[in-house]
Amino acid sequence: MFKFRLSLFIVLAMMLTMSVVFAQDVPDVPVKIAVLGPFTGPVASLGTEQLNWAKLAVADFNEASGWSVELVEGDTQLDPAIAVTVAESVISDGDVYGAVGPAGSQEVEATAEMFFDARLVHVSGSATRTTLTTSGWDTFFRTVPTDAAQGPTDATFIFNELGATQLFLIDDQSSYSVGLADEVEATFAELGGTVVGRESVTQDDTDFSALVTRIGGTDTEVIFFPGQVASQGALLARQLQEQGVDVTLVGADGFFIVDDFIAGAAGAAEGAYVSAFAPDIHDLESSADVVERYTEEYGDFGTFGPPTYAATQVVLEAMQRAFEAGDLSREAVRDEVANTNQELSVMGGPLAFDENGDVLNASFYIFQVEGDNFVSVPYTPEPTVEETPEASG
Repeated sequence: MFKFRLSLFIVLAMMLTMSVVFAQDVPDVPVKIAVLGPFTGPVASLGTEQLNWAKLAVADFNEASGWSVELVEGDTQLDPAIAVTVAESVISDGDVYGAVGPAGSQEVEATAEMFFDARLVHVSGSATRTTLTTSGWDTFFRTVPTDAAQGPTDATFIFNELGATQLFLIDDQSSYSVGLADEVEATFAELGGTVVGRESVTQDDTDFSALVTRIGGTDTEVIFFPGQVASQGALLARQLQEQGVDVTLVGADGFFIVDDFIAGAAGAAEGAYVSAFAPDIHDLESSADVVERYTEEYGDFGTFGPPTYAATQVVLEAMQRAFEAGDLSREAVRDEVANTNQELSVMGGPLAFDENGDVLNASFYIFQVEGDNFVSVPYTPEPTVEETPEASG
């Protein structure tokens, strides 16, 4: 009888051990990931694209891993004050182990210290202001390159490829727009060009006619306007056409919206250029499956969504590695994000971060408006201006 009881004890112990092992395949506690972006407001089309790609990334991860990660949505409306409120809510939820976003640089500036204090990692798929990763916030990462790369790319393209020597700059007073305009202004001047004027507008402005008149009285050949509200780019293009001011309009990633910029300009944006922090992945063979699934579920997309899919993947995979190592905590997830080393991301190349949280070996891309769409412009800028230590990290 003793031996029987001992054997039964051993069997039960083995069964218990096996159940514990199997239970460790997935967490037995709620696990959430947050996404912060402008899902309503003036740039809702961009925010919605980012949100939908985040949804797809979570669904893909859950299906592949057997986890049941919940996506928490935080609508920031591209407003720093609202972003602070959203961040407070996310941070206070102990089941959230990582976040994606915020989308805008000004929102990151307003919330990064909060995430840092809470040791909650957040990975943006669109915030590009250079100083965001040089301010000591080791909980912030991004899957897109910085303005220190975009500025020289845009300036050298305008000077070398468009052959322009007279440039007019417009910013919308956001930290993103001001920072990028500053980068372009400095590089363009170093290349030998002349900045004939610079104007600041607000994201609420609905009439640029007086500004267009001023520009028409200068020798401007190219306007560079890194605005965050694409409808303002469309407005500027229409009013330039109305006044017969024959200049080339160059925008940045904020204008990469077919409906708001191209359709909104009603033909006036034809020939305009925009720079973008990600490639058009529609024709990437390695991303064909995810492109097909996204399109079937949500429709067409631009360049804002895929970097957010990548950011969401980074956080989810970091959660999984932390859990498998026996420490599903915010601090451990942050450390695992820093260890990210994807051989092939949705954007068609490897994905890893430097010591500051910037994505390694990233580049910007140039697109031109042709008809009702953006067409990629083959362009590889030569390193005509030496990067500063801040710009390279």
